[in-house]
Amino acid sequence: MNKATPYKYICIEGNIGSGKTSLCELLAKRHTVQLVLEEFDDNPFLPFFYQNPERFAFTVELFFMAERHKQLSQITLQKDLFIDFTLADYSFWKTLIFARKNLDEKEYKLFQRLFNILNTASPNPDLLIYLHRTPEKLLHNINLRDRGYEGNITAAYLKNIQDSYFEFFYSQPSYPIVIVDVEDIDFVYNPTHLEEIEYIIFKEYRPGLHRISLRL
Repeated sequence: MNKATPYKYICIEGNIGSGKTSLCELLAKRHTVQLVLEEFDDNPFLPFFYQNPERFAFTVELFFMAERHKQLSQITLQKDLFIDFTLADYSFWKTLIFARKNLDEKEYKLFQRLFNILNTASPNPDLLIYLHRTPEKLLHNINLRDRGYEGNITAAYLKNIQDSYFEFFYSQPSYPIVIVDVEDIDFVYNPTHLEEIEYIIFKEYRPGLHRISLRL
Protein backbone atom coordinates (compact mmCIF):
# COMPACT_ATOMS: atom_id res chain seq x y z
CA MET A 1 0.00 0.00 0.00
CA ASN A 2 1.65 3.22 -1.17
CA LYS A 3 -0.91 5.70 0.05
CA ALA A 4 0.32 8.67 2.08
CA THR A 5 -1.20 9.06 5.53
CA PRO A 6 -2.82 12.39 6.52
CA TYR A 7 -1.48 11.85 10.08
CA LYS A 8 2.03 12.22 11.44
CA TYR A 9 1.37 10.55 14.80
CA ILE A 10 -0.92 7.50 15.08
CA CYS A 11 -1.65 5.50 18.24
CA ILE A 12 -3.02 1.98 18.14
CA GLU A 13 -4.79 1.36 21.44
CA GLY A 14 -6.74 -1.52 22.89
CA ASN A 15 -7.34 -3.68 25.91
CA ILE A 16 -4.91 -6.36 27.08
CA GLY A 17 -4.70 -9.02 24.36
CA SER A 18 -6.36 -6.97 21.61
CA GLY A 19 -3.40 -7.25 19.20
CA LYS A 20 -2.26 -3.63 19.19
CA THR A 21 1.47 -4.42 19.32
CA SER A 22 1.18 -7.09 16.62
CA LEU A 23 -0.64 -4.63 14.37
CA CYS A 24 2.00 -1.94 14.90
CA GLU A 25 4.77 -4.39 14.04
CA LEU A 26 2.98 -5.45 10.86
CA LEU A 27 2.40 -1.86 9.77
CA ALA A 28 6.04 -1.04 10.46
CA LYS A 29 7.02 -3.68 7.88
CA ARG A 30 4.83 -2.01 5.26
CA HIS A 31 5.77 1.62 5.92
CA THR A 32 8.78 3.62 7.02
CA VAL A 33 7.76 4.61 10.52
CA GLN A 34 9.15 5.82 13.80
CA LEU A 35 7.93 2.86 15.87
CA VAL A 36 7.20 3.24 19.59
CA LEU A 37 6.35 0.01 21.45
CA GLU A 38 5.61 -0.11 25.15
CA GLU A 39 8.26 -1.99 27.11
CA PHE A 40 5.89 -3.45 29.69
CA ASP A 41 8.07 -6.49 30.37
CA ASP A 42 10.60 -4.13 31.98
CA ASN A 43 8.17 -3.35 34.82
CA PRO A 44 9.52 -5.43 37.73
CA PHE A 45 6.32 -4.91 39.75
CA LEU A 46 3.91 -6.32 37.16
CA PRO A 47 4.01 -10.00 38.26
CA PHE A 48 3.49 -8.92 41.89
CA PHE A 49 0.56 -6.72 40.86
CA TYR A 50 -1.32 -9.60 39.27
CA GLN A 51 -0.78 -11.65 42.44
CA ASN A 52 -1.71 -8.85 44.88
CA PRO A 53 -3.35 -5.90 43.07
CA GLU A 54 -4.25 -3.88 46.16
CA ARG A 55 -0.70 -3.85 47.48
CA PHE A 56 1.18 -3.20 44.24
CA ALA A 57 -1.29 -1.16 42.15
CA PHE A 58 0.18 2.26 42.90
CA THR A 59 3.75 1.06 42.44
CA VAL A 60 3.08 -0.65 39.12
CA GLU A 61 1.13 2.30 37.73
CA LEU A 62 3.76 4.81 38.85
CA PHE A 63 6.49 2.80 37.13
CA PHE A 64 4.44 2.57 33.94
CA MET A 65 3.76 6.30 33.94
CA ALA A 66 7.43 7.19 34.37
CA GLU A 67 8.55 4.81 31.61
CA ARG A 68 5.81 5.89 29.18
CA HIS A 69 6.62 9.55 29.72
CA LYS A 70 10.32 8.91 29.20
CA GLN A 71 9.71 6.95 26.01
CA LEU A 72 7.16 9.32 24.47
CA SER A 73 9.23 12.41 25.29
CA GLN A 74 11.98 11.04 23.06
CA ILE A 75 9.89 10.83 19.89
CA THR A 76 10.06 13.59 17.34
CA LEU A 77 7.03 14.72 15.37
CA GLN A 78 8.85 17.12 13.07
CA LYS A 79 8.40 16.40 9.38
CA ASP A 80 11.02 13.89 8.24
CA LEU A 81 11.40 13.08 4.56
CA PHE A 82 12.59 9.58 5.47
CA ILE A 83 9.73 8.75 7.87
CA ASP A 84 6.10 8.31 6.80
CA PHE A 85 4.69 8.75 10.31
CA THR A 86 5.17 7.93 13.99
CA LEU A 87 3.33 4.83 15.18
CA ALA A 88 2.85 3.86 18.83
CA ASP A 89 1.04 0.95 20.49
CA TYR A 90 -0.14 3.13 23.37
CA SER A 91 -0.97 6.73 24.25
CA PHE A 92 0.07 8.50 27.42
CA TRP A 93 -3.60 8.68 28.43
CA LYS A 94 -3.47 4.90 28.88
CA THR A 95 -1.70 5.64 32.16
CA LEU A 96 -4.73 7.36 33.64
CA ILE A 97 -7.21 4.88 32.15
CA PHE A 98 -5.64 1.92 33.96
CA ALA A 99 -4.94 3.87 37.14
CA ARG A 100 -8.60 4.85 37.42
CA LYS A 101 -9.57 1.19 37.71
CA ASN A 102 -6.60 -0.09 39.72
CA LEU A 103 -6.15 2.57 42.43
CA ASP A 104 -8.32 3.53 45.37
CA GLU A 105 -9.76 7.04 45.54
CA LYS A 106 -6.94 8.69 47.54
CA GLU A 107 -4.20 7.04 45.49
CA TYR A 108 -5.92 8.00 42.25
CA LYS A 109 -6.19 11.67 43.21
CA LEU A 110 -2.46 11.81 43.96
CA PHE A 111 -1.65 9.84 40.81
CA GLN A 112 -3.80 12.17 38.70
CA ARG A 113 -1.91 15.22 39.97
CA LEU A 114 1.38 13.66 38.92
CA PHE A 115 -0.08 12.63 35.58
CA ASN A 116 -1.34 16.15 34.82
CA ILE A 117 2.14 17.55 35.39
CA LEU A 118 3.77 15.06 33.03
CA ASN A 119 0.99 15.15 30.45
CA THR A 120 1.73 18.76 29.52
CA ALA A 121 4.92 17.53 27.84
CA SER A 122 3.32 14.53 26.08
CA PRO A 123 1.97 15.05 22.55
CA ASN A 124 -1.56 13.98 21.68
CA PRO A 125 -1.92 11.66 18.68
CA ASP A 126 -3.34 12.95 15.42
CA LEU A 127 -5.37 9.73 15.26
CA LEU A 128 -6.16 7.09 17.88
CA ILE A 129 -7.37 3.66 16.74
CA TYR A 130 -8.92 1.43 19.41
CA LEU A 131 -9.04 -2.29 18.61
CA HIS A 132 -12.20 -3.62 20.26
CA ARG A 133 -12.66 -7.26 21.22
CA THR A 134 -14.95 -8.81 23.82
CA PRO A 135 -13.42 -9.83 27.18
CA GLU A 136 -13.92 -13.49 26.21
CA LYS A 137 -11.91 -13.05 23.01
CA LEU A 138 -9.24 -11.10 24.90
CA LEU A 139 -8.89 -13.91 27.44
CA HIS A 140 -8.52 -16.38 24.60
CA ASN A 141 -5.68 -14.32 23.10
CA ILE A 142 -4.04 -13.86 26.50
CA ASN A 143 -4.08 -17.61 27.12
CA LEU A 144 -2.54 -18.25 23.70
CA ARG A 145 0.52 -16.09 24.41
CA ASP A 146 0.95 -17.84 27.78
CA ARG A 147 2.63 -15.19 29.91
CA GLY A 148 2.67 -16.65 33.39
CA TYR A 149 2.02 -13.40 35.25
CA GLU A 150 -1.17 -12.81 33.21
CA GLY A 151 -2.78 -15.99 34.51
CA ASN A 152 -4.89 -14.16 37.08
CA ILE A 153 -6.52 -11.76 34.61
CA THR A 154 -10.30 -12.17 34.56
CA ALA A 155 -13.04 -11.21 32.13
CA ALA A 156 -14.45 -8.86 34.78
CA TYR A 157 -11.12 -7.02 35.03
CA LEU A 158 -10.93 -6.67 31.24
CA LYS A 159 -14.51 -5.36 31.16
CA ASN A 160 -13.60 -2.71 33.75
CA ILE A 161 -10.62 -1.59 31.67
CA GLN A 162 -12.79 -1.49 28.55
CA ASP A 163 -15.37 0.69 30.32
CA SER A 164 -12.60 3.04 31.47
CA TYR A 165 -11.39 3.43 27.87
CA PHE A 166 -14.89 4.27 26.66
CA GLU A 167 -15.39 6.84 29.44
CA PHE A 168 -12.18 8.50 28.32
CA PHE A 169 -13.14 8.48 24.64
CA TYR A 170 -16.36 10.40 25.23
CA SER A 171 -14.40 13.15 27.00
CA GLN A 172 -11.81 13.69 24.25
CA PRO A 173 -13.24 15.55 21.24
CA SER A 174 -9.98 17.26 20.24
CA TYR A 175 -8.71 14.55 17.85
CA PRO A 176 -10.22 11.59 15.96
CA ILE A 177 -10.76 8.38 17.94
CA VAL A 178 -11.89 5.37 15.91
CA ILE A 179 -13.22 2.29 17.71
CA VAL A 180 -12.77 -0.65 15.34
CA ASP A 181 -14.61 -3.90 16.13
CA VAL A 182 -12.10 -6.62 15.25
CA GLU A 183 -13.73 -9.48 17.18
CA ASP A 184 -13.40 -12.01 14.36
CA ILE A 185 -10.56 -10.32 12.47
CA ASP A 186 -7.16 -12.00 12.19
CA PHE A 187 -4.85 -9.36 10.73
CA VAL A 188 -1.75 -11.31 11.80
CA TYR A 189 -2.32 -14.27 9.48
CA ASN A 190 -4.86 -12.91 6.99
CA PRO A 191 -3.44 -10.26 4.61
CA THR A 192 -6.93 -9.20 3.52
CA HIS A 193 -7.86 -8.38 7.10
CA LEU A 194 -4.66 -6.40 7.52
CA GLU A 195 -5.41 -4.36 4.41
CA GLU A 196 -8.89 -3.57 5.72
CA ILE A 197 -7.41 -2.28 8.98
CA GLU A 198 -4.83 -0.30 7.05
CA TYR A 199 -7.52 1.30 4.89
CA ILE A 200 -9.33 2.48 8.04
CA ILE A 201 -6.15 3.95 9.49
CA PHE A 202 -5.38 5.95 6.35
CA LYS A 203 -8.81 7.58 6.02
CA GLU A 204 -9.40 11.14 7.14
CA TYR A 205 -11.68 11.70 10.13
CA ARG A 206 -13.11 14.69 11.91
CA PRO A 207 -12.20 15.16 15.59
CA GLY A 208 -14.41 13.12 17.89
CA LEU A 209 -15.53 9.51 18.27
CA HIS A 210 -16.13 7.15 15.34
CA ARG A 211 -17.15 3.48 15.26
CA ILE A 212 -16.42 0.91 12.57
CA SER A 213 -17.28 -2.79 12.60
CA LEU A 214 -15.25 -5.19 10.49
CA ARG A 215 -17.15 -8.36 9.69
CA LEU A 216 -15.17 -10.21 7.03
